[in-house]
Amino acid sequence: MFTGLVEETGRVCQVVRRGDYQRLQVRASAVLQGMARGDSIAVNGVCQTVTDLEGDTFTVETLKVSLDKTTLGTLGPGHRVNLERALSLSSRLGGHLVQGHVDGTARVLESRVNGPNGFLRAGLAPDLLRYCVREGSVTIDGVSLTIAGLDQESLTVNLIPLTRETTVLGDRRAGDLVNIEVDIIGRYVERLLGGGSPGGISRDRLAAWGFGP
Repeated sequence: MFTGLVEETGRVCQVVRRGDYQRLQVRASAVLQGMARGDSIAVNGVCQTVTDLEGDTFTVETLKVSLDKTTLGTLGPGHRVNLERALSLSSRLGGHLVQGHVDGTARVLESRVNGPNGFLRAGLAPDLLRYCVREGSVTIDGVSLTIAGLDQESLTVNLIPLTRETTVLGDRRAGDLVNIEVDIIGRYVERLLGGGSPGGISRDRLAAWGFGP
């Protein structure tokens, strides 16, 4: 579990790709403190397992399901990546509950800066937009953000100067792909209320509780 508060940006130094398997080596500093093999780390919002540590680098291995669903397969040497270590029980939850289970990718439609204010608009598929609400939370490339605008095909977030400077979102431009994780609470609510799946609360029970028509 993560918070979506990026600890630092690392730099990809090696990528080995063999078919549906990828080995990614990242140079970092802050996240290496106390890191051990087997630890979880979010790389651009994707939960990965540290498989090797050497000097100022760590290595993660990515399989087909994550390569197909995220942007990790597009990384190459020199690319910057957002990094966050998994939560400890004593950590402050400064962002929101982030699993590191990316739901899919979205294409940046617009990225602009107006004075100190940055804006990023990304097009989302309908099956992800359904879980997005204004002033709700969304994770983009591992960064916890508040949804400032929403329409039938996209969402917009504001980026303060600190976010643009300390995460890879400051590098994103129209046409780029980003990793998206919607707020897990929305998925649980949908399941609880039915959502086409078994085990939901019946309409009669909801009516008895004062919900619905």
